[in-house]
Amino acid sequence: MKTTARRMRQAEQALEQRRAAAERQQRQRRDIACEKIPALAALEQQLAESSAAVVSAMSPGQDSSEFLALLAKQNAAAQAERARLLQAAGLPADYLDLRWECPECHDSGFVRGRRCACFGKLLQSLAYQELSMDTPLERSAFELFRLDYYSTQPEAATGIAPRKAMEGVFQYCREYAAHFTPRAKSLFFTGPTGLGKTHLSLAIAKAALERGFPVIYGSAPNLLSRMERDRFSRFGESAGETEQALLECDLLVLDDLGAEFSTAFTQSCVYNIVNTRLMGEKPVIVSTNLNPAQLNEKYGERVTSRIIGNYMTLRFFGGDVRQKASGRG
Repeated sequence: MKTTARRMRQAEQALEQRRAAAERQQRQRRDIACEKIPALAALEQQLAESSAAVVSAMSPGQDSSEFLALLAKQNAAAQAERARLLQAAGLPADYLDLRWECPECHDSGFVRGRRCACFGKLLQSLAYQELSMDTPLERSAFELFRLDYYSTQPEAATGIAPRKAMEGVFQYCREYAAHFTPRAKSLFFTGPTGLGKTHLSLAIAKAALERGFPVIYGSAPNLLSRMERDRFSRFGESAGETEQALLECDLLVLDDLGAEFSTAFTQSCVYNIVNTRLMGEKPVIVSTNLNPAQLNEKYGERVTSRIIGNYMTLRFFGGDVRQKASGRG
């Protein structure tokens, strides 16, 4: 994925924040340990002075090999004593070590003069966040989903009680999120507006993100508009960037499919997303107000057959629960 200078700066700032957080947490642990183990403060001072002496002894043109060997021996003894004191107090021997988020580069972004793999992942994460900014993920946790908004009375047309049906949908989504992998089955959420399709699809996205999977979530109109802007951008840096991200992320949530303004370009994009991710065994969650017949009418057999034939279809039942949630129902 091509990278903007702004995103590079954001990644560098994120690494600075990680380093500062690691050092702050180390100081907090040191304060706790020294309060619990009075002898530890003097030992920490000894180790600090030893480190300073090593730096001083390494001056150019000065043979300090014997002195450095002595310092190394004293330092090793002090570290062993520190580990003993910590363990005697019920703390891990490495309690005072710096705990970097990336053990390879120590959150510097570089390993032996080359960019660390964690920096690329950070850039990717920032790009995915930009594409997902239009959606209020924090309001879509599983814990906030209300089954009591659904009627217990069977619908006349189907003979199905919405609450009973939605209990099954809800439990399936929770299990899916708990066991999500980048090779999970794709999902097709269908049903009238206001039945919780967006809420549950974003709850899955939130759970996957919290487990460290790269996720893009957003409305089809917004994501497809972004693809169109990128495709016809005059600036080569952004051309195709959104499309690449949508095809590569571990989970793509395409909400409100069918609400976008339909053009030959958007139809081509939808087919490419569905087909490419299907061939790559990468999961998509599609939510739509369209039923299969309407989906076929809008996108044609190529898209519909791939979704209906390969996705797990979850049908949403009931009246508009958003009105109840807002106090209007």
